[in-house]
Amino acid sequence: MNLKNARVLVIGGTSGIGLGVATAVAERGGVPIVASRSQVSVDRALAALPDHARGLTVDLADPAALTGFADAVGPIEHLVFTAGEPLRMYPLADVTAEAIGDLFGTRFAGQLQAVRAFAPRITAGGSITLTEGTAADKPNLGVLPAAVCGAVAAMTRALAVELAPLRVNAVAPGPIDTPLWSAIAPEGREALYEQFAQQLPAGRMGTVTDTALAYAYLMEQEFGTGQVLTVDGGGALA
Repeated sequence: MNLKNARVLVIGGTSGIGLGVATAVAERGGVPIVASRSQVSVDRALAALPDHARGLTVDLADPAALTGFADAVGPIEHLVFTAGEPLRMYPLADVTAEAIGDLFGTRFAGQLQAVRAFAPRITAGGSITLTEGTAADKPNLGVLPAAVCGAVAAMTRALAVELAPLRVNAVAPGPIDTPLWSAIAPEGREALYEQFAQQLPAGRMGTVTDTALAYAYLMEQEFGTGQVLTVDGGGALA
């Protein structure tokens, strides 16, 4: 499916990978609709996107707000979900009820609620692309990220069956240079990036553009569904 004139809602599309996806959609002639909980973030993203891009705010934790948001957006061709909180390590000692709720709240429940709201509004031939991660297979960030990534992969497959013929896929980014690493102090972040570059067969950290191309592919192809496309610089091999 060509993305020309396609309306693509990117929840989490105001920074990092999400903004990269919105940019890729615009470059292909589509209409990116970026969404975030912050109006400041939306305004900043729209300043970096073409004039035909749209932007709205939404609180994913508020079901009523999500329903109103869906009404405001209207019909779309594609839904992309990239929203997430800053990445951090989660050793077992740090696993509290609050931590579980925080991590699963956006990365699992948030994605599922968004799909529930927008699946009936996606036009024929459209798609949903979720965001997973590689922690389920390489759980070096701890038990919680591994559990969330595994849950999103299972959810992707289940939704692909339930919502067929609507295509549902996910992207699993590996080490990508995005603001989600901002929770790590600058000196530690640079050391971590260097470590990734030395370990990955690709020889470098991934970029937002590297990953955005994966989302664009999953929207444009018309046959694959229930798949997780890993973009990790060969990290699974290291």
